[in-house]
Amino acid sequence: MLGIVITGHGKFATGLLSAVEQVIGSQTQCKAIDFPEGISTEELASQLEDACNACDNGDGIVLLCDLLGGSPFRQASQIALTKNNYEVISGTNMQIAAEMLLEREELTAAEFRNAAVICGKDGITSLWHELSTEDNNTDF
Repeated sequence: MLGIVITGHGKFATGLLSAVEQVIGSQTQCKAIDFPEGISTEELASQLEDACNACDNGDGIVLLCDLLGGSPFRQASQIALTKNNYEVISGTNMQIAAEMLLEREELTAAEFRNAAVICGKDGITSLWHELSTEDNNTDF
């Protein structure tokens, strides 16, 4: 099973993991690493490395980041570039995290990456768009 490490600015990571676990239950091989004010990027990198080591059972790791180009993304990318079966996803939201955590047992890191990007795009909508579709399904 893929390990998951969630990271982002402030308390994004712990907040997202807490919300996801409220909906889908407790997750194994999954850690949240926050990047609050006052810690250095070196400290963040060290914490991400430790989390990856704790979550990787040999199947790989996906690092879910909040913002493309931010320090958490850059540090996660530095780790992923040195490892096989590591992927980095930016723009992570609850839709991506919840759906993909439920599917991770059956996916490789590359398959997870591709499915997460599709999931994220499909999950961004509005009530108006949902009600305007031909297959109008109001069973939210």
